[in-house]
Amino acid sequence: MSTTNSDARINFRLNSELKKTIEDAAAELGQSISDFAISTLVQAARKVLHDQQVTRLSERDRQVFAAMLDDESRMPNDSLVNAAKRYKKLVG
Repeated sequence: MSTTNSDARINFRLNSELKKTIEDAAAELGQSISDFAISTLVQAARKVLHDQQVTRLSERDRQVFAAMLDDESRMPNDSLVNAAKRYKKLVG
């Protein structure tokens, strides 16, 4: 990951033991400390953002949800039908 053409900075201080650990890890991957830090921070940030967007269900809740989807006697209500129409209009 190249740090050229960058227009923003993040500065932080850490103790020398942590810095040495980061230097060693970067060296193991053949990366500069900056490239290692950037790639690691971006990867962690993306995981946090992804995890915030994912709804996790318990096994019981998953089974209830799947059963509701499979239940052909359940018809979508007006709000759901309207939401589907809006989605199709937006997405195509």
